[in-house]
Amino acid sequence: MTKRWQKDADGILIFTGLFSAALAALLTVSVQDLKSNPQDTTAFYLANIYQLLADPNISSILATPVQPPVFSPPKSAVLVNSLWFLSLVISLTSALLATMLQQWAR
Repeated sequence: MTKRWQKDADGILIFTGLFSAALAALLTVSVQDLKSNPQDTTAFYLANIYQLLADPNISSILATPVQPPVFSPPKSAVLVNSLWFLSLVISLTSALLATMLQQWAR
């Protein structure tokens, strides 16, 4: 009976290892949606510089600093990434439990 448990645990470990590797690759791509794009900030400041240089009537630089719009990630990106991370945690937990089962079955 313990031999069968060890073989089942081996299968679970292989599956969770492959699944976790694929999930980690997807997470590295998906997590980018949660961060602001630095190119958007650069484009914002360049547009402000262009407006200052293009208008010859402005005699001095504006007294109030202009800030780029505050970034907030889309709710769908937050939801999807939450599910990806939850899936990774569950997968790694099942790998830990399978490893503990193998150690116990020896």
